[in-house]
Amino acid sequence: MTGLALATTARAELAFFADGHTLSIKGHRLDGDTLVLSLRSGGEITCETGLITQFAPDEVPYPEPVAPRVELPPAAAEVVPYADLIDAVSAANDVSPQLVRAVIKVESNYQERARSPKGAMGLMQLMPDTARRFAVTNPYNPRENIEGGIKYLKTLLDRFPTVSLALAAYNAGEAAVERFRGIPPYAETQSYVAQILHILGQ
Repeated sequence: MTGLALATTARAELAFFADGHTLSIKGHRLDGDTLVLSLRSGGEITCETGLITQFAPDEVPYPEPVAPRVELPPAAAEVVPYADLIDAVSAANDVSPQLVRAVIKVESNYQERARSPKGAMGLMQLMPDTARRFAVTNPYNPRENIEGGIKYLKTLLDRFPTVSLALAAYNAGEAAVERFRGIPPYAETQSYVAQILHILGQ
């Protein structure tokens, strides 16, 4: 089983010395005219061949030393910029903070100075008309942008029956969703919705 440090057993052998002593060892080898004995505790000793009369199996198995497990520190949780602000404004507007995070991730990757070629601004990429609609005077101010973006997202979630349609409206506009009676057949919008749903695990 992966991740478990299990003790294993090994067979040893007994070295019988000419003076009557015995020593339990892991093994031995001949190195020229000397014997090299591998100790159970680690390391080796050498001795003349004449000091040992015989070797025999040690019938008592012994546990191999287990290398200590190295405990790795837990992976640091991903730091979400403006997390407290997102949580507070989401709660005040009854919108999922996870949904808001996913929208910001896909819209601007948390770049508060982001601006699209179409003129969308800030973290939640508010268009000028949307910013005015929700009284956002400075779309590049993170608090104003997040408050306006969440309020807009809330209106879309209330208007459309599914999160997918609300997201499509956020990207392509409410009129486009109404006109096509579903997610518009725009590659950008379909990719946008799919990315956010993937982040949400849906």
